[in-house]
Amino acid sequence: MAILKAFKGFRPVKDKVSLVASRPYDVMNSEEAKAEAGDNIYSFLHVVKPEIDLPDDIDHYSPLVYQKAKDNFAKLLKDGIFFQDKQDCLYIYQLTMNGKKQTGIVGCAAVDDYLNGVIKKHELTRPDKEEDRKNHVRVANMNAEPVFFAYPDLIELDEVVDVIIEAEPEYDFVSEDGIRHAFWVVNDANDVKNIIDLFAKIPATYVADGHHRTAAAALVGKERRDANPNHTGKEEYNFFLAVHFPDNQLRIMDYNRVVKDLNGLTEVQLLDKIAENFEIENHEDETYRPDALHNFGMYLNQQWYSLTAKPGTFNDKDPIGVLDVTILSEKILEPIFNIKDLRTDKRIDFVGGLRGLGELEKRVDSGEMKVAFALYPVTMKQLIDIADTGNIMPPKTTWFEPKLRSGLVVHSLE
Repeated sequence: MAILKAFKGFRPVKDKVSLVASRPYDVMNSEEAKAEAGDNIYSFLHVVKPEIDLPDDIDHYSPLVYQKAKDNFAKLLKDGIFFQDKQDCLYIYQLTMNGKKQTGIVGCAAVDDYLNGVIKKHELTRPDKEEDRKNHVRVANMNAEPVFFAYPDLIELDEVVDVIIEAEPEYDFVSEDGIRHAFWVVNDANDVKNIIDLFAKIPATYVADGHHRTAAAALVGKERRDANPNHTGKEEYNFFLAVHFPDNQLRIMDYNRVVKDLNGLTEVQLLDKIAENFEIENHEDETYRPDALHNFGMYLNQQWYSLTAKPGTFNDKDPIGVLDVTILSEKILEPIFNIKDLRTDKRIDFVGGLRGLGELEKRVDSGEMKVAFALYPVTMKQLIDIADTGNIMPPKTTWFEPKLRSGLVVHSLE
């Protein structure tokens, strides 16, 4: 059963929260983060991407970077921008995008749940990125950003949360991208116990977004316990910061592909090869968005095409084989374009669904890319099926929106 733990969170003062709250560390590069932080000394980017306060040529994995994160957070505390709650709390975090709400429970997940497989994952992590986040946790001694988890919807839990959010939120602001962020502090002992007890009925939770942060937090926790001869299991390092959302509230957006060249083929030859496994319809210059699983959009030379996988080209009983990213790779990218490793091949790039199909057109029309493929979004059911069967999704399969803001609450390992 899943463990949820209350904790004494470090939070920004109310009148500074909209200045503190930042996008997560992994959605922008350092140059973009520096521009986004600008002259805002309160931005949490100074903590999660501290290289923006160091010389441009610094190694982003230098010990100086992680120490800067620790120092920057200490300054926010010293200056009274952050404070610590005096008692163990849970928190409720609601995001509203385009009128659609998703409401999550903020609390600590357990390192043991990660090690024992109660927390299930669906992506591989890259060792360099995992080590980066481990160093951030080790030096800063905190989980600066929450991970994004899903859990199977539980009506009794929904009912408790619904009552809590009838009250006025502690924080309520709209970020520059138009997303509303509302945040409640749950400090009533009965409410906290009730939520934790109900959460224990949940058989498993799922990493939706933040596999590197999850692995880093859990593995640093394991390091701490292995190094502590007086370990009891109750220390804060046994837990890490997460926001847990009911699976039925989450939306996965499409994660599309753009390719630099046609691998020596003419456009006619490309279409002929694709036609071996797909039914093709030309939609000319009318933007085509896939409308079902196993249907794709392709943009080539200012023309949109619908590609529908023919029967027999996929296996609906295989949790990986049923995925459209698998079909695209196995029937188009590998045999036709000779793109075999999505993680390392420089001829392919990925475009998150929030940027829209217009971004695909733009990158092809500019000449930067030669062809684009639009995919139908993965469903939460597919994600859960893959995690439950111990499988791993291909790279760049899921794109969750809206993203959590960093800096609303921090969990210290002390």
